[in-house]
Amino acid sequence: MNIGQLDFYTQAVLSLAALVGLTSFLMLGQGRVLRLIFVFAVQGLLLALTTAVAAYSVNIHHLYISAVLTLVLKVFFIPWMLRRLVLQMDMHRDVEALKNNSAVMLGGASLMVFSYYILHPIVQTSSLVMLNALAVSLSVMLLGMLLMISHRQAVAHVVGFMSIENGLFFAAVVATHGMPMVVELGVAFDVLIAAVLFGIFFFHIRTSIDSLDVDKLNRLSEVDK
Repeated sequence: MNIGQLDFYTQAVLSLAALVGLTSFLMLGQGRVLRLIFVFAVQGLLLALTTAVAAYSVNIHHLYISAVLTLVLKVFFIPWMLRRLVLQMDMHRDVEALKNNSAVMLGGASLMVFSYYILHPIVQTSSLVMLNALAVSLSVMLLGMLLMISHRQAVAHVVGFMSIENGLFFAAVVATHGMPMVVELGVAFDVLIAAVLFGIFFFHIRTSIDSLDVDKLNRLSEVDK
């Protein structure tokens, strides 16, 4: 199929889906925390653009509100809060040496291929947009889980958790043209509360063990007084 023959909505969603998947893949190889936060903000911007395109194409006005909420929370507020915490804790110079970086990146590429393979028989009778939306959504969630497994910094775990939510949000917007407005507001509020709680936990962890390396948490043991 010639992509030039597709309508504007299909072309835009396919392009944005590819970029969303690429940002999740790029997160895996980031050793610097600030770069990881920046890529996460770019992914949030792509989600906001996807929501705006869906709102324009299907003429559902409440999706514009979702696009604005996504822009405010996932492009500005949450990245700003994470960046502020990293700078306050003087972690911006830290470089995390990833173990088996090549294996992690190869595993990420395999998960993306697996997502298309596992969903193709299910949605092969559906539209091209549906196939790519669900496949990219699944791959973003799997890559978010792999990010949490492969990185030691607690900030990377938070970004991975938020990335999993981004994958679910992308599928909800593209495949179903958005959830009811009350549900979207509830999800946005939950994400906001989670981000604030993560920031509080960062301070407590850093105060207790002077690090956000989760491997040090695994080595903690109770000491008798």
